[in-house]
Formats: sequence, C-alpha cells, structure tokens
Amino acid sequence: MKNNRIAIVTGATGGIGFAVAKRLGQDGYTVVLNGINEEKGAKRIEELKAEGIDAEFCGFDVTNESLVTKNITEIGEKYGKIDVLINNAGGLGGRSRFEAMTTDFYRSVMALNLDSVFFASRAAIPFLKKGDHPTIINFTSNAAWNAGGPGAGIYGTSKAGVHTITRALAKDLAEYGIRVNAVSPGTIDTPFHQQIKSTKPEVFASWANNIMLGRLGQPDDVSGVVAFLASPDAGFITAETVQIGGGQALGI
Repeated sequence: MKNNRIAIVTGATGGIGFAVAKRLGQDGYTVVLNGINEEKGAKRIEELKAEGIDAEFCGFDVTNESLVTKNITEIGEKYGKIDVLINNAGGLGGRSRFEAMTTDFYRSVMALNLDSVFFASRAAIPFLKKGDHPTIINFTSNAAWNAGGPGAGIYGTSKAGVHTITRALAKDLAEYGIRVNAVSPGTIDTPFHQQIKSTKPEVFASWANNIMLGRLGQPDDVSGVVAFLASPDAGFITAETVQIGGGQALGI
C-alpha cells in the first residue's frame, strides 16, 4: 500500500543501502536510490519496479558539494517535499597508518563519510520541513567507538564525526519536528567485506565468534531497524544511535 512518503537513500545500489531502499519501498515509500554506477542503478530500479515499488535512480557523487545540492534540490522540487533522508553512502576508502597517510587520503575518507552527510542533510532540510514525519537517518560504525582496526583510524574518526553530527542536527532541527538518528551496524555480510571474505574466508567466518548472538549480521537486520526509525512509531526518538551488531560492541 502506498503511503505517499518520499525517501532518498544514498549509496543504495548494493549491500545495506539497497536492502534499506527495498524495505522502504515495500512499506509503501517512493524511493530515490543514489549511487555512482548508472548501469547498476538501472538494474536495481528494474528489480524494485518488478515488485511494484515506485523507485527512481539519481546518480551523483555524494562528495561533490554542487552535485549533491543540485540533485537533492531537484528531487525535493519534483515531489514538493522529502520525508526521509538516509545517509548510507560511505566506506573504508582503503587503509593507511597515520605516519604514512597522505593529506589527499585523509580528505577523501572524511569527504566520503562525513562531508557527504553534511552536504545531503543541508540540501534536504528545506524539503524535510515540508515532509510528513520528517527524519534523517545516518550510518555510523563500531569504529566510531573503537577507532577502527590497523590502518582504519581515519575511517573511525570520520564515523565518530557522523555520530556527533547526528546529535547536532537533531538539536538544530527539533523545532521543525525533524528527527535525526543514526544506526551503527556491526559486522554485516555485505560486499564491504568481500576482499577478506574471498581471500581469508576462515578469518571472515571467525568474526562470528566475537558476536554474542553467534552469527554475522545480514542487510535485512539493518533495514528493519531503519524502517522503524523512519516510521511514525519512532516519533519520540531523536538524537539516538542504535547499535545493530548482535552484541558485538560489548565483546565476549
């Protein structure tokens, strides 16, 4: 059943982002999928439309300030509002220890994970003000708390920034009834971990040993929580970060 709500999901052509877009579409949203691969985006839209989901692809680089502003403004003007913005796009960006880290690498990781949230949120706010139960949901990480593994220190730093900007946005936008929350997925079985999964499958499988619930997460474990946070059922929740890691953050 359509609910006439408009959701934008960045980084939505695969992994958790696509699972979130699909779940919101199943819940009746019109979903706008963002990504940088036009071919993959078109394929994802075909998949969603085959399920009767209203969806469109909007290709732009979330680190490009002018493109983010232009495209999100066009989406908002097309529909007259934005109800949900999911800032999912992000990534490790590679690994580098600080001593050898180039300034370009530092800036690229910060841009992908933190600048993108700022650019997209700023552009969406005027249209979220016109939305129904408007909300922003950001993606942070366990690395925001534990600073990441070897070579992932700047990734952890950027995700700590996402945790804080989530609360800052929530304070800033509360007067407009716009809620802002974040989710912090643990180890989720997605292409994000494809390299270690293919080269060291035994190591990848062993990660489940450090998770209380004894298994790796699946994209649907995340999409269900995001769908709840976007819904009116979460209408009194803002400035929160929800850990989705099967107890992984506490260790065992």
